[in-house]
Amino acid sequence: MSKYDYAKLRPIEVKSLVDDFGRPVLLLRDLMKLNPETPYLLTPGYWGAVLIACDGEHTVLEMCREFQKYTGLFLPDDNMEKFLERLDLACFLDNARAQAAQQQALERYRRAPNRPPANAGLSYPASADVLRRELQGYMDQIPDTEELKQGQGLISPHIDYGRGGLVYAQVWKRAAKLAREADCAIILGTDHKSAIPAQITLTRQNYATPFGVLPTDLRVVDAIAGALGEEAVFQSELHHKDEWSVELAAVWLHFIRDGEPCSMAPILCGSFHHFVNNGHSPAEDTTLADMVTAIKEATAGQKVLVVAAGDLAHIGPAFGGPPVDLAGRVRLQEDDNKLLAPVFAGDADGFFDVIRSEADSRNICGISCIYLAMQIMGAVQGELVSYDRCLADEQETSFVSVCGVTFS
Repeated sequence: MSKYDYAKLRPIEVKSLVDDFGRPVLLLRDLMKLNPETPYLLTPGYWGAVLIACDGEHTVLEMCREFQKYTGLFLPDDNMEKFLERLDLACFLDNARAQAAQQQALERYRRAPNRPPANAGLSYPASADVLRRELQGYMDQIPDTEELKQGQGLISPHIDYGRGGLVYAQVWKRAAKLAREADCAIILGTDHKSAIPAQITLTRQNYATPFGVLPTDLRVVDAIAGALGEEAVFQSELHHKDEWSVELAAVWLHFIRDGEPCSMAPILCGSFHHFVNNGHSPAEDTTLADMVTAIKEATAGQKVLVVAAGDLAHIGPAFGGPPVDLAGRVRLQEDDNKLLAPVFAGDADGFFDVIRSEADSRNICGISCIYLAMQIMGAVQGELVSYDRCLADEQETSFVSVCGVTFS
């Protein structure tokens, strides 16, 4: 019996590519980076059949048979074991090695003085002065706007500033007074790593930005953990380490407040695709309802700013779809207008109904965080402040649509 019998692959990213010689290859990437020395592997495309069979239900011999069925080539057991060993050493397998690495990474994360800005120096400048000039540059490019005097929250993108900077600037400029006066900010961001449907993931770690540290509101976090269970909300806490959705909104919050700290509850929200597929509604989910209730009770009497850090559609070859031409760009905006109409009416369930009617064929990235933000805010009216269709490939045939919406 091999130690790799019934090996199971962890949730990793697998992308099909073509090498310089025109041969298909697979890029395997661990978004958690449990082994920092091997965060990705590049392997010939014919190993795809083995990856599919690496599901915890096949022996090494059975994996060899799957390989032969797919390629027509005989593969000795020891060659298969060498391939599985590569996956094991990279912590790509769901086993004791990966679990130990995850526990060590979690302990390092929790021991740190704060959650450092993971995308500083990558998506935006790490220097506070340089970053301030960059964000102010976006602000200076947009028309003057009257600050919203009263309101409860906003939708902010989580696309990079280079493409979405003007959309960020417009919505945060409109919501500036709300941000400055907030006692607490609830930032709900898309969890791009979550493989658990509708997973809510918390952290007690403070979020740092180049402007300083935003202290995590432990009253809110503890209230949610008490309602949903510690294990459920912290089992994937490491997702916070590198996730950019909450971080990119937090940076703008801190900038608008001119570096003044603000108590913040960072919440990562998993996919709602199972609701789309099974015909159920997130309104029927008692776990989500309990979270909303816990937040409302924990923040009663405070000035709360609720932020949904989510993008809209992802269409075109970069996302597995057909190229988007000029007519497709027009249709994209028309479809987004239809999607946002119930958002402007404060109708969270109507928003989800539109997505269900489309079978989420346009890959809306902010479903869960937008829906939950609206549930937390309650009876609100939305106002479209900004909108854009951002390029997502060099051929100009793929797009990500983003918006800025304020709620009052």
